[in-house]
Amino acid sequence: MNKENLNQFFVHLSDEIAMAPNEVRRLFHGRGRKWQGLEQLTCDWLQGQLIVSLFKEVDQAFLDSLRKGLLLFSQQSLWQEKKGTAILLQHRYQNGAPAEVILGHLEVHPVVIESGLRFKLDLGRNQNSGLFLDMRYGRNWVQQNAKEKRILNLFAYTCGFSVAAIEGGAEKVVNVDMAKASLSKGRDNHRLNNHDLSKVSFLAHDIFKSWGKIRKNGPYDLIVIDPPSFQKGSFALTKDYKKILRRLAELLADNGEVLACVNSPSVTPEFLIESMNEEAPQFEFIERLENPPEFSDVDELSSLKALLFK
Repeated sequence: MNKENLNQFFVHLSDEIAMAPNEVRRLFHGRGRKWQGLEQLTCDWLQGQLIVSLFKEVDQAFLDSLRKGLLLFSQQSLWQEKKGTAILLQHRYQNGAPAEVILGHLEVHPVVIESGLRFKLDLGRNQNSGLFLDMRYGRNWVQQNAKEKRILNLFAYTCGFSVAAIEGGAEKVVNVDMAKASLSKGRDNHRLNNHDLSKVSFLAHDIFKSWGKIRKNGPYDLIVIDPPSFQKGSFALTKDYKKILRRLAELLADNGEVLACVNSPSVTPEFLIESMNEEAPQFEFIERLENPPEFSDVDELSSLKALLFK
């Protein structure tokens, strides 16, 4: 990356933070490759805290310029107007994604708002904070289409889709994820929104070894599939996604829907459409959901894919 291009970053940052609602937002998305020389830089606004992430090692000159620029940014009247409190710089390319506080006192577990819903994040210690911001429109769609439905949320993580579904009036949501700690955070997210937890199940199981338990809670009116691109020892996208698709017929109710997602830049929407045709030909591709404009990419085939089937 090129330090001469950092001025573009700070100009764009000022413009975006000025317009940002009082909700969590991606402010700068260099990974969309629309900003030459800044392709491995992102910045998120957590309602007072600025989280800047580097996804590739940079030279010392770039790092010094970035740190200096962030401190100067915090001295602007705009920072005070937006009630900025802390700036965190995270090195996502290193093991453990170490982070350094550039300014202020970091709130490690902030509660943020997205589309009126509350989520508790975990900052500075993991690769991911607990909420994938590019999936905002997907969660909005689920909330708008969940009323009186039974929903299966596969690879639930911290249950963002589940929170949206219950808020939208879902009858029941079953969350499945191997990580018990993530599901525990999901339970906390439901509590933050004063949800009735009797409508929500949390299954800390390996999906591929638990089809009987998953089927027992069905049939489902909507299944959300949002797996990691790769998880060592448990999930390889191009191989294992099809194993899920071939189970859909036994899990879904009549006229059921599937929201199938993938966020690997190397996998196109055609992979999901063709795989569905092979493994579950009774399901018809309906549409690809749009991504939030702040996640614009020079190649939309490389960005998040959230495809609806029925």
